[in-house]
Amino acid sequence: MPEILLSSKHLLGIKYITEDDISLIFQTADNFKDVINRPIKKVPSLRDVTIANLFFENSTRTRISFELAEKRLSADVVNFSASSSSVKKGETLLDTVNNILSMKVDMVVIRHPAPGAPAFLAEHIEANIINAGDGTHEHPTQALLDAFSIRAHFDSFVGLRVAIVGDILHSRVALSNIFCLKKLGAEVMVCGPPTLIPKHIEALGVEVSYNIREALEWADVANVLRIQLERQDIKYFPSIREYAKFFGINRDLVESLSSPVIIMHPGPINRGVELSSDVADSDAAIILDQVENGVAVRMAILYLLAAPRSS
Repeated sequence: MPEILLSSKHLLGIKYITEDDISLIFQTADNFKDVINRPIKKVPSLRDVTIANLFFENSTRTRISFELAEKRLSADVVNFSASSSSVKKGETLLDTVNNILSMKVDMVVIRHPAPGAPAFLAEHIEANIINAGDGTHEHPTQALLDAFSIRAHFDSFVGLRVAIVGDILHSRVALSNIFCLKKLGAEVMVCGPPTLIPKHIEALGVEVSYNIREALEWADVANVLRIQLERQDIKYFPSIREYAKFFGINRDLVESLSSPVIIMHPGPINRGVELSSDVADSDAAIILDQVENGVAVRMAILYLLAAPRSS
C-alpha cells in the first residue's frame, strides 16, 4: 500500500481534494497505465478488498471502467443496479447501503441522481466513498482522467487554455473539470448557448463565450460535452439542428483555425450534433485515450483510498 496518502478517505468531488492529491493520483496512474498495457494486466493490490458499485442512474462507460479497474486490482466486486433492486419498492439510500455494508463491503462507488448523495453516505457509513457522478453536481473521476489525458500532451498546466463546450448548465463533468483545471493552473473558458451557461459562472474564475470559433481560436484543448436532453425539462434552444449549426464542431471549422486544438469528449458522442464523425475520429481527437486513461486513473484512486489510515 502507498506510503503517501490522499488527504481524504473519500473522493466526493474535486472541490474537496488538493493539488498534491491530484499529483499523487497522476503519478500512481502512470504506474498502473504500464500495468494495463502489459500481457498480464492484473496485480494483487486489492486482493482482500470488497467494492460495491451502486449505480442509481444508467451508465455504461463509467460503470465498466470502474469494474475493470477493480478487477485489474484483484478486488472482489459487487454490482448493484437500482432498476432491479429494493429501491423500486421504496427502500431508502441509507438502508440500501447499510444492507450492502452488512455483507462486509470496504468501499462504495456510487452514481446517484441527487446532488450530495455521496457526501451524505460519507457522513453515515465507515466505507470509503467514491463519487461516480451525483446529479448535476460533480463527476470527479472523469475530470481527473480528462486532466491526465491532457497532461500527456503538454509540459505544464500553467497557462494552458482549455475550452469546455456544450451543455454546461446540466453537466457535472464541466464543474469537476473547472475545479480540477483551475487547481492545476490552467485557464478555462466555457462556451455554449446563453441558455446553457449557468448564471454567475464567472465567479469560478472562468471566461465565457457564446461563439464556438472564438472559443476554439482561444483554446489549446477543447473538451466537448454532449447535450443532456434527459436532464432538460424545458427547451433551451430551438432544435438539435440549430445547435449543430452554431455550436457543432466539424472538420471545416477545425481546419480553418489559426493553430491546432486537441479535441476531447467524455462520451457518449452525439455524432453530427456536438462533433462530426470526421472530427471525432481524427488525429486531433484523444477520445479513445481518455477511455484507456480512465481505467488507469480509477485504479490509482481505488488503490490510494484503500490504504490503511491511522485513526
